[in-house]
Amino acid sequence: MKSKQEIMDIINHAGGTQGYHKYSPFKHFPVITDGVIALAEAAGCYWLLDIIGSYQTANRLDPHFQVWKLVVDQDSNTGIASGYNDTDLAVSQEIPFTDFPLDELTLYLMDGVILIPAEY
Repeated sequence: MKSKQEIMDIINHAGGTQGYHKYSPFKHFPVITDGVIALAEAAGCYWLLDIIGSYQTANRLDPHFQVWKLVVDQDSNTGIASGYNDTDLAVSQEIPFTDFPLDELTLYLMDGVILIPAEY
């Protein structure tokens, strides 16, 4: 796993993508951008992408635009992943253990593509 600063650099400097990448064999799972691949590899958080993908069959989520937030309690190494339809909470999942190094992360899902907000 990369350092906090290296992960923040990936998040802050992602801009555009050269292509979209399928990372899951499940057809309803979204594709990801170059920036999200770099983030997942640097932070070891493909599990977060799996959480996002697993909720895509839930009728509660807008298929065109979603905001996903991960909030981590560094003291207890736990977290909560929440999916929003714009600003309205639609789904939430507790993470009983995580070593994700940041306190918070936001990702967007737009028309089947997960991206870092800087790539929007």
